[in-house]
Amino acid sequence: MLELSLHILDVLQNSIEAGADRIELCIDENSEEDTLRITVHDNGRGMSRDMAQRVLDPFFTTRTTRHVGLGLPLFAEAAARCNGRLEVDSTPGLGTTVSTTFQLSHIDRAPLGDLVSSLMAVILSNQAVELYYGHRVDERSFELDTQEIKDALGPVPLSHPRVREWLQATLQDGLDSLHRPMP
Repeated sequence: MLELSLHILDVLQNSIEAGADRIELCIDENSEEDTLRITVHDNGRGMSRDMAQRVLDPFFTTRTTRHVGLGLPLFAEAAARCNGRLEVDSTPGLGTTVSTTFQLSHIDRAPLGDLVSSLMAVILSNQAVELYYGHRVDERSFELDTQEIKDALGPVPLSHPRVREWLQATLQDGLDSLHRPMP
């Protein structure tokens, strides 16, 4: 995949398919350590230790609609290509954590890409799932939690056109603020 946001979208979709109703996405860009860490934690079904190891095999999938599962293996390869790694930690009944680390400055590291669209796809596709998104770039940070937004909105759905516009603008402004030059 040409953008890390597409890998992130794939992992978030895996969490939804695993029955998660709470997903946490944390991205940490640390220029001093030269690392980019992407962590997705969910409270879905979880997996046995054996299955958690097998999900990195491209010829293993739990889906019945196809015979290969390329999402996590491709994400792992993207990390390995940039002096990083991908780890899967899961406990049946408690959930799964997928953690990736990349060398931030590596010439082959794909850009984050259109993270706003990936997040909006998840937020709007499944209203039963709460998504926490936290992103840190050195000393700057941005957070968004759909549960807090839903609590404030009451009966107004996140898919309402004005709310959708606000969400998209808020996410974009938050991302932009992380990468703006310091005054």
